[in-house]
Amino acid sequence: MQKIVIIMISFLFFQELIAQGKIIYPESMRTDVIDNYHGVVVADPYRWMEEFGSDEISNWIKEQNKLTESYLSRIPYRDSIREDLTLLWNYPRYSTPFKAGKHLLYYFNDGLRPQSVLYIVREGKTEPEVLIDPNTFSEDGTISLSGVYPSRDGKYIVYSVSESGLDWREFFVILTATGERLKDNLKFIKFSGADWFKDGFFYSRYDNVDTNEMITTSNESSKIYYHKIGTSQSEDSLVYEDIDNPMSSHWIFSSEDEEYLFLGKSKMGEDGNELYFKDLTAIDTGWRPVFTGWGDSYSVIYKIGKQIIVRTDNGAENYKLIKFDPVAINETITEIVPESRDVLSSVSAAGDKLFLTYMRDVADVVLVSDFDGNIVNQIKFPNLGNVWGFDGKSDDTEVFYMFNSYVNPPTIFKYNIADGKSEVYIKENLQFNPDNYESRRIFYKSKDGTEIPMYITFKKGITLDGQNPVLLYGYGGFNISLLPGFNISNKVFLDNGGVYAVANIRGGGEYGKRWHEQGTKFNKQNVFDDFIAAAEYLMEEGYTNPEKLAIKGGSNGGLLIGAVINQRPDLFKVAVPQVGVMDMLRFHKFTIGWGWITDFGSSDNKEEFEYLYKYSPLHNIKPDTKYPAILVTTSEFDDRVVPAHSFKYTAELQYTLSDDNLALIRIESKAGHGSGKPITKVIDEQTDIWAFIMYNLGMSYKRVL
Repeated sequence: MQKIVIIMISFLFFQELIAQGKIIYPESMRTDVIDNYHGVVVADPYRWMEEFGSDEISNWIKEQNKLTESYLSRIPYRDSIREDLTLLWNYPRYSTPFKAGKHLLYYFNDGLRPQSVLYIVREGKTEPEVLIDPNTFSEDGTISLSGVYPSRDGKYIVYSVSESGLDWREFFVILTATGERLKDNLKFIKFSGADWFKDGFFYSRYDNVDTNEMITTSNESSKIYYHKIGTSQSEDSLVYEDIDNPMSSHWIFSSEDEEYLFLGKSKMGEDGNELYFKDLTAIDTGWRPVFTGWGDSYSVIYKIGKQIIVRTDNGAENYKLIKFDPVAINETITEIVPESRDVLSSVSAAGDKLFLTYMRDVADVVLVSDFDGNIVNQIKFPNLGNVWGFDGKSDDTEVFYMFNSYVNPPTIFKYNIADGKSEVYIKENLQFNPDNYESRRIFYKSKDGTEIPMYITFKKGITLDGQNPVLLYGYGGFNISLLPGFNISNKVFLDNGGVYAVANIRGGGEYGKRWHEQGTKFNKQNVFDDFIAAAEYLMEEGYTNPEKLAIKGGSNGGLLIGAVINQRPDLFKVAVPQVGVMDMLRFHKFTIGWGWITDFGSSDNKEEFEYLYKYSPLHNIKPDTKYPAILVTTSEFDDRVVPAHSFKYTAELQYTLSDDNLALIRIESKAGHGSGKPITKVIDEQTDIWAFIMYNLGMSYKRVL
């Protein structure tokens, strides 16, 4: 009881301070830890925040969340936003169907269930049945179904489970016919699926990890094992490991006919991957090199006869397709789909066709070809948008795909491979009318003259008088492209006069290999310049002004937000860096951070350290400067970008900035980097972000439903 009283008094104290326009931040202990980087002494007073689970960290989280809650609770329309988002999200949602043998599988959520349920439509039947309901995994919905891997004949299904949003996975196996769970139980798996072969599957795992170390320990020395159905994990066969390169990753998979095995390899500090294969029909079944060396990527798409089809950027920055016999590659290699001005972003095979998905100025275009690359069809879409699906096998007669855009909710189509016709399979019914909104794709010039695409979405009828509240979003890294995608939560902003803009800045994959490389390592400043130029464009064209502009980004995008508000704090009124990489000197020391060195570089290298130190968000916070209102978001169990990044960054903001700056942090419990959150946590987080943004942009709120 005494503890509850103390908490209430503390909460009311914070409330009173906020009401007076004052915020007193919880004390963040500073220590005298220093590092010497190539002769440069760098203080790290919050090193203790890297110790996951300590009492000091737990108390700091409680105090910070208490302060943030006290601030957010005073926003007069916060509850209205939550109510509207709850109503908006309460509609039936489907995934793109996929096959397990002759059975059809899909995910479905009837509205506000914590997790989507896996359904099955059995061969010859029309009525769906529940196959796996992850809502039974835990009472609070924080254990999620993170992956499903059917065997080729559909007899078995491997499914993976994630607890509290962790990247760590646990595998189970069920009989598709009955849903019965077998005794197979595999642990210590991360960044791996199950690749079926014969009566088992290949997967990648790490050595046993102590529970307390799972959040921060460096993920090194992964090994590939083969698991035979019906056996214990202790009996699994070690198939491949790279002892000389502990910071590397590798994967094994088989061709559909199971005559070839393929081994892909990548390692720290190197772009691209190597490719090897085994011919299981030959006497000598050792691994043979197909492509070695680094710098280029190779993805096996399909095996036809003794030849394989591979997507590669070797000599083709926008990717191409080649076909060859891996036994005699130099004599048989043929280019079947040459490079074009558009990026060949993905390729899949089903029936007797290839489905070629291109990015054309950040919008998907899908062409259908035969196995010699002859185009036989182009699939039409309603407007500029994003599409995924087309997965299948050689005996399939149909495939499914989903289309959406910033103003088009997801629609699922069924494509008949023989006649090349699409029909609507599922059109989701929700409270959003696309006719009321407009989404423009424009191009603007960055600092060095490079043309950058950007999508600008708003409700029809706005006036470009420079007074519109705008949220600008960006990412800019790891060859990841931001294609148009629907998000129902944007409606609360758009319907209150907001403008939603997404800048497709360099570092992503929107224009191929060179576009990505122009935003990496010593070119990283291009990413920040591109984003700053997007903000300036929105002002020059009459959309907004510095008092009405908010910015947001997550993960590498959180780094982006942290960097640009250090460089141009005058441009922005509100900033929301989510699960960001904020300490550019130590990111590679935790979990899978070493894998980001190809994009960022490393402080272990003198020249790269000097470059990183100049823009690292944590190390470049400017005293005596007016910053935008900042809401940092992270999660306690983020084992990809460890929460210490956000903790240290927030503590330094609160220590360095003057009293007229606002810097808060929202720390989610029982959640990770973002995936697997139950719908209530998603709605709560979106509520707080929109409330913070709209309140600090000076917006009023009108109910949208």
